[in-house]
Amino acid sequence: MAHHHGHHHATGQANKKNLVIAMIIIGSWMFIQFLGGLWTGSLALLADAVHMFNDFSNLFISLIAIILAAKAATHKRTFGNHRYEVLSSLFNSVALLVIAAFVIREAIGRLMSPQEVMGGAMMLIAFIGLLANIGAMFALMRGDVKDNLNMRGAYLHVLSDTLGSVAAIIAGIIIYFTGWYMADPILSIIIALMIASSGFRLLKDTVHVLLEGTPASINVEEVENAFMEIEGVINVHDLHIWTITSGINSLTAHLVIDPSYSEEHHEILLQANHYIRDKLHIEHSTIQIEKEDLREYEHPSI
Repeated sequence: MAHHHGHHHATGQANKKNLVIAMIIIGSWMFIQFLGGLWTGSLALLADAVHMFNDFSNLFISLIAIILAAKAATHKRTFGNHRYEVLSSLFNSVALLVIAAFVIREAIGRLMSPQEVMGGAMMLIAFIGLLANIGAMFALMRGDVKDNLNMRGAYLHVLSDTLGSVAAIIAGIIIYFTGWYMADPILSIIIALMIASSGFRLLKDTVHVLLEGTPASINVEEVENAFMEIEGVINVHDLHIWTITSGINSLTAHLVIDPSYSEEHHEILLQANHYIRDKLHIEHSTIQIEKEDLREYEHPSI
């Protein structure tokens, strides 16, 4: 158990460092982009700066979540504060959907009345913004983006921002060479839809964790069959597998054993725990061995 928590702690430390690097890159560029947007008259750059501010605040929330999650478990919170990371990812996913709606609304307004934009300057500022976002993305990718919902939320924010910079560059090129200002809002809508789709996926995964759904990598039927294959086990009930936070899963189960195997109950328990730890990689588990099915006594027939 100590090894597992040590690993989670080490991953948390790495994630924290990578988040801070990403925050410095995005925070410093955000101000420049905002001033650039005012100078060129490009709403796309201004919207991207607002988007970057949102990224910055979400990275900050993710960082606070990691710090809070690392706090030790207490008598009131026996699992510790790991769920802060999941709550942070819930906030991030909702924020992504709100941004997408905001960008689409702004873009529709600009389709109605196109505004003049300095295409060349817009292109240049968006290009530097793209480099800043790529730097932030690389910083976050060094962390646990694949398995940690909180880090994935932060990464998706920066990724959507990177796509925003690409759209602003393309719009800048089109405006610079053709003077067609409609390119700006049209590309903004495409990006907004991409932001919405990544936000929705993150929201779905986060809600699954909050509803204590079975981790995607684990098949409950397979686990049940594996327990039934242990010699002496005749039934399995109350099997629950859920996620506390990214990378930490929990399992509880009742194994009913043949009364003639009551001497071997310790060996059966060892085999079950061995399977849970080595095959499922779950450190938090509670197995109850029963010599007969106790459920009969829970609701006695009258």
